Amino acid sequence: MWAASCLASCCAACACEACRSVVGGISRRSARIAYCGLFALSLVVSWVLREVAAPVMESLPWINHFHKTPDREWFETDAVLRVSLGNFLFFTILAVLMIGIKDQKDPRDRLHHGGWMPKIVCWCIVVFLMFFVPNGIVSFYETISKFGSGLFLLVQVVLLLDFVHAWNENWVSKDEQFWYMALLIVSLLCYVATLSFTGLLFHWFTPSGHDCGLNTFFIVLTLIFVFVFAVVALHPKVNGSLLPASVISLYCTYLCYSGISSEPRDYECNGLHNHSKAVSTGSLTLGLLTTVLSVVYSAVRAGSSTTLISTPSSPRAGSEKPLLPFDKLEEQEDKKKDEAKPVSYSYAFFHLIFSLASMYSAMLLTGWSTSVGETSRASSAPSPATSLRRGVGCARRSRSGPPPPRAAPAPSPCSSLAPHAGFVGTDVSLALRKRCDGVVGLDNFNSYYDPSLKKARKPLLASHGVLVVEGDINDAACSPGSSTLCPSPT
Repeated sequence: MWAASCLASCCAACACEACRSVVGGISRRSARIAYCGLFALSLVVSWVLREVAAPVMESLPWINHFHKTPDREWFETDAVLRVSLGNFLFFTILAVLMIGIKDQKDPRDRLHHGGWMPKIVCWCIVVFLMFFVPNGIVSFYETISKFGSGLFLLVQVVLLLDFVHAWNENWVSKDEQFWYMALLIVSLLCYVATLSFTGLLFHWFTPSGHDCGLNTFFIVLTLIFVFVFAVVALHPKVNGSLLPASVISLYCTYLCYSGISSEPRDYECNGLHNHSKAVSTGSLTLGLLTTVLSVVYSAVRAGSSTTLISTPSSPRAGSEKPLLPFDKLEEQEDKKKDEAKPVSYSYAFFHLIFSLASMYSAMLLTGWSTSVGETSRASSAPSPATSLRRGVGCARRSRSGPPPPRAAPAPSPCSSLAPHAGFVGTDVSLALRKRCDGVVGLDNFNSYYDPSLKKARKPLLASHGVLVVEGDINDAACSPGSSTLCPSPT
């Protein structure tokens, strides 16, 4: 027993020493890759907790304090958002601390490149503490993450442009016919892929016999952008290249697909509804892959003055050697040691990219999530996104003609009402009322809505003959005035 205890202590000491040596051996250049590794770790933690943390979070009273326990998907989304919030705060704090660093003599330069063991511990603590914050804070973070994700997509475009321009300049600098032909072939392949992908979008998301004008609009708008990119690149005053334009065109087509493929599964214009699970998994994998590649590329290219995150005073990569006599080189080197070296890139913007990437990855892992505030998905009221999708579909069906035949309802105090009982939005209520269907708004399980909105909605609907009552879907009796909801058509 004593020998086993000694052996375990020795192993633990060796492991700690090995970790300390590895962390201490991170150089200035490899520090950027270390931040990428920390970001990748956050993705792994988010993915794992999304799969296994639901039972634990369900038992936490400050998270699960609802009258009805939410379903498993609610806790999966909440776990991902909390890890993402911790990751976002960690990198945002670093970004704020790194504002204004001009040279490597700044004490904060050592904080950026060193102190990895304390930083990893702090990251773990911040992520852990996020599981103790109120649901309202997580809901607010979810809201702003949608805007942060949009900013990160813009950063992705800038990084992609930087990569393609470097690629184009590298091949053009060789000044050989072979590389010129290679540029042309790659550009043509990108345009062929773009047009083929666009054709598939029309086939998948604009099926014949359905009104899919919005999908058609976005696909056509993407095609217009593709044409504009090509015209601008070929304009004599721009003196550009087809390669960047073709790659950006292909990327924009992918973004168009990513947007319209997230439509509801039961939406008639979503031609991939039969393969929704495989499509969502593929979109998630591709989205996370592009996110990781963008973050890694931003770290690798951070030392170049041509990138977005470089400072104006940073030295250019591959600068020319000083034209000094050899007998003065040593004196010049001594002077350089005393001078402060400028930083090669903006540390603050470098960490800001990781903050935005944390938001975007959370949206990908949660399917752009639904509300994680004070309401439960298990409640009778649908989420705002679901209400909107169902409302649009219901409004379309209500305008398409008479309803399908229905069995006569059993006698009850509510027998004069059409069977569209349930909570629906104002627009859908008015559409159903116009078709002469009775609509009852049941509000007792919708307490999370702003009371002022509920108060304003009642007189608006009442003026059109729609009654809004406080009740439950299983109430045995309705309001006495409910029988006047749907007068017989003349």
